[in-house]
Amino acid sequence: MSIINVPISDISAEALTGLLEEYVSRDGTDYGEVEVPIDEKTKVLRKQLEIGELSILFDPETQELDIVMREQMENFGAG
Repeated sequence: MSIINVPISDISAEALTGLLEEYVSRDGTDYGEVEVPIDEKTKVLRKQLEIGELSILFDPETQELDIVMREQMENFGAG
């Protein structure tokens, strides 16, 4: 099975919010010396998804979603 690119229009608003909140709370997503509120971080990610800078990928094998930069999609074989 291959990785699937999931358009944000295919995800409910509630599920998208949950995905974005989970993503920004992961280790390694520190925004520097100044703490940025989670809603601000998710707003930035949502905008990046809307303009195509980021994509949501789904791995059917692991049943996991991830957010990646558009350029990284080729590494995952998603289209």
